[in-house]
Amino acid sequence: MYDPSEQSTSGDGVRGIDPDLDHAYDARGTVGVEGFTRLMARYRAESDLAVDGLTGTAGVRYDPESAEVLDVWGAAAGGAPRPVLLFVHGGYWRALSRLDSAFMARMLDTHGIATVVVDYTLAPGATLEEIVRQVRAAVAWIHHHGGEYGLDPARLVVAGSSAGGHLAATTLVEGWQAGYDLPADAIRGAVLFSGLYDLRPLLATAANGWLHLDESRAEALSPALLPLRTDLPVTVIAAEGEAAGFHTQTRDFRERITPGAEPVVIPDRNHFDVILDLADAESTVSRALLDVFRRVDPRRA
Repeated sequence: MYDPSEQSTSGDGVRGIDPDLDHAYDARGTVGVEGFTRLMARYRAESDLAVDGLTGTAGVRYDPESAEVLDVWGAAAGGAPRPVLLFVHGGYWRALSRLDSAFMARMLDTHGIATVVVDYTLAPGATLEEIVRQVRAAVAWIHHHGGEYGLDPARLVVAGSSAGGHLAATTLVEGWQAGYDLPADAIRGAVLFSGLYDLRPLLATAANGWLHLDESRAEALSPALLPLRTDLPVTVIAAEGEAAGFHTQTRDFRERITPGAEPVVIPDRNHFDVILDLADAESTVSRALLDVFRRVDPRRA
């Protein structure tokens, strides 16, 4: 477990970069520049392929307080309401978009499940508090308007990778739902990939160059430190080839949700390609996701 007392700060409270922590949270460093570029191209290409010809509605504004939009895939107005996955992309809160994040949509469509992929304002153009608010606003949109697009908010599962794993986990925190006129169980299950659940270590990494967090804000934005819904089906996943910090975060958050339980670790995968396996219905991660939907909706068994 991270101990913030071990990290020094300057006289004005600003924390310098700790080389060991920076290395432990350097996801790109695990695949190299060429590998990262190739994987990001796969995100877009496989997302384009997954949604080509798929029923859906793109570019729906979901948040009255920003210009951000989401896409709905695998559902249509007037159709029987489908269970829905809300997928939140990663990119260390500063990169990627919904257009890079729909590679699971066709696989889920074949199982009668809709996919919603969401944009949020990227850092440093928005504070992390605002990014969290936007993702929660997307949950609220599904509950209040999803029925108009063929979505069933009573069967809503959230997933995300890396920074998206953090954002997805913030929807499991207790107490925020009432401010959006949502039930406490607005989220029925979750699958979290390679997430960052305790943000305090990032204060001593390069990531704080665009997050601009201090200790108190990092604590307030860390799902690992906040009251959580622990009565939901939640699967916590990491890749074998993660940087060390992501393995620590995954293990600690799995313990936080279900003491004594082990996370799912996918062999021969890295921080970036593990979620691409969601395009394959027979992969370990797809089976885990589909199992969460079965637990949310026993009729799917």
